[in-house]
Amino acid sequence: MNNRAKFTICAAGIFVCYFFYGILQEKITRGTYGTQGEKFTYSLSLVFVQCVVNYVFARVVLKAFPEESADTTKSAYYAISAVTYLLAMIFSNMALQWVNYPTQVVAKSGKPIPVMILGVLLGRKSYPFKKYMFVLLVVIGVALFMFKDGKSNPSQLDSSFSGLGEILLIFSLMMDGITGAVQERMRSESKTKSGHMMVNMNLWSMMFLSIALIGTGQIFDFISFIQRYPQIIAHLLLFSAFSALGQFFIFWTVSDFGPLPCSIVTTTRKFFTVLASVIFFGNPMLTRQWIGTIIVFIGLFLDSFYGKQPAKSK
Repeated sequence: MNNRAKFTICAAGIFVCYFFYGILQEKITRGTYGTQGEKFTYSLSLVFVQCVVNYVFARVVLKAFPEESADTTKSAYYAISAVTYLLAMIFSNMALQWVNYPTQVVAKSGKPIPVMILGVLLGRKSYPFKKYMFVLLVVIGVALFMFKDGKSNPSQLDSSFSGLGEILLIFSLMMDGITGAVQERMRSESKTKSGHMMVNMNLWSMMFLSIALIGTGQIFDFISFIQRYPQIIAHLLLFSAFSALGQFFIFWTVSDFGPLPCSIVTTTRKFFTVLASVIFFGNPMLTRQWIGTIIVFIGLFLDSFYGKQPAKSK
């Protein structure tokens, strides 16, 4: 298979998997069940199911395609990155109870912001001026998209709990930044392979989630919900399967073609995810929000093409 055909398969895999992943995520978290219109509010359980499927899938792939070298990464790195990875997903999933999926996608496109801030404050790194400009574009776009008009009616303000969804998305971005910083340390110190990282992060995540689910008692409510509405099982399994497959194609793209082509593909698919959510779920977007969306993706594309040179340590 030539490189062009392989890249086409990788890009198509990322598009298709995360397209259905996004649709299923919104269907699960914002849909209603039964005659009473009950909602699925078990964020910890949702992430736990996802991590279990990811772990099983990663083990199968690692068994079929063993990594060339043994894993020498410190367990503490896996544990820390698993905690921040979990919190990022949990905050992001919880936010969907108060914001629609397009808002979540555009906000999560601002990942370069916390990564840069943590790089400057904790890593003592300096970035080229143009990179600051590209990230500033992302900040402006996200702010424009998430800005609430002053004419919102009281019921809308009450339903949003004074911006609780947006606050959760900010926390999610902070956790993404910490996860990226720890994983960068793992790669620089131990040259951690993607297969080992995927297996161990999901293993630690399952351990932490098991404790949280039992401690909060959510596991019992989750099981009760499934017993009342068994039709959600298929949605949960499909959601997790597309997540695992999407990660596989992302790792394949990075390992064979590098992070630049992968970032271009994943950035492009986010925009189509927004469009899909608007089309299939009827989420209304104002002209201002469309302008903000365009600005965000322009900033991300410019950063992908021109802002990827290594940061310098001070």
